[in-house]
Amino acid sequence: MQVKAEIGNELRRIWSEFQAANAGVRIRDAARELGVSEGELVACEVGEGVTRLTDDFAGLLQELAPLGRVMALTRNEEVVHERKGVYENVETGLPHGMALFVNPDIDLRIFLGNWKYGFAVEKEGPRGVSRSLQFFGKDGTALHKIFLTESSDIEAYSDLVRKFRAPEQIASIEVSESDPQSPDNPDSEIDVEGLRRDWQDLRDTHDFFPLLRKYKVGRKQALRLAGDELAREVDVASLRFVLQEARDRKVPIMVFVGNRGIIQIHTGTVENVLEARGWYNVMDEDFNLHINESEVDSAYIVRKPTADGVVTSLELFNRNNEEVAMFFGKRKPGIPELEEWRRIIEDLEEASVA
Repeated sequence: MQVKAEIGNELRRIWSEFQAANAGVRIRDAARELGVSEGELVACEVGEGVTRLTDDFAGLLQELAPLGRVMALTRNEEVVHERKGVYENVETGLPHGMALFVNPDIDLRIFLGNWKYGFAVEKEGPRGVSRSLQFFGKDGTALHKIFLTESSDIEAYSDLVRKFRAPEQIASIEVSESDPQSPDNPDSEIDVEGLRRDWQDLRDTHDFFPLLRKYKVGRKQALRLAGDELAREVDVASLRFVLQEARDRKVPIMVFVGNRGIIQIHTGTVENVLEARGWYNVMDEDFNLHINESEVDSAYIVRKPTADGVVTSLELFNRNNEEVAMFFGKRKPGIPELEEWRRIIEDLEEASVA
């Protein structure tokens, strides 16, 4: 315990000096520069505005609704997804450690088996005190954050922190590397004809992942091999075209962004679309999206047959062949895809071919 305390104190000193010399630095960028994880930087300030939480994440999720309107933030290295709303209609105890929030605003698919550490963080800033709940994986990478807004219930937040406060307030965490992504099998070992045949016979978009497992094929690898009828590679700048056209045509869309611990979904229209400091952004009242285009390596138009007709998406990947964002037209099971969305993708495809 004494060794852990010394480690935490030393990192706290380094972090404090770094912040003093680099005002306004984002903690994720600071962690990268200091050679530690974001979770370690948060943990080292336990006792100074940071409270360590228990690992009863399922229990905590069940008691988020009283916080009222908050901002949910999920990101990966390339894309940041922020959505305001209330954490209502939670389901926990689902198979494979899953939990769900299904709401018009807060719509999440959570993989609790990959959640390791949680903290309540209160920070004084230019706009006053920021209060948040922050959750990290075993490697210290941030998986999900919940920020209070001006209309949140601060008393409910304080009650929640007290209830889920860890008995020992240790100012450090033990990090370990995440399980590496399995490399794709060689293309020559994939039954491409079988993959295409079963893909064309899909009845639900949720059957796509089992299809990949059946043929032991990576997601991007499957898109490469499927042929243009099912998946066509397009320029990364296609994400701009899709967002701008959805804005101009007032077509409601769905935006999926995730990491190992969670997938966060926005459903609705987008209005304020713009470029700033190398990122492409949606800056709306309830929804913000930030895409680091320089880190997005490839984009595909993807078509999946379902019982309700073909479902079309634009899917973005990073240099490690990991999916970082997906764009769909607004839809629900039992309802065909929006024709307006389909036309956007068809126009994109025509422009790409030209």
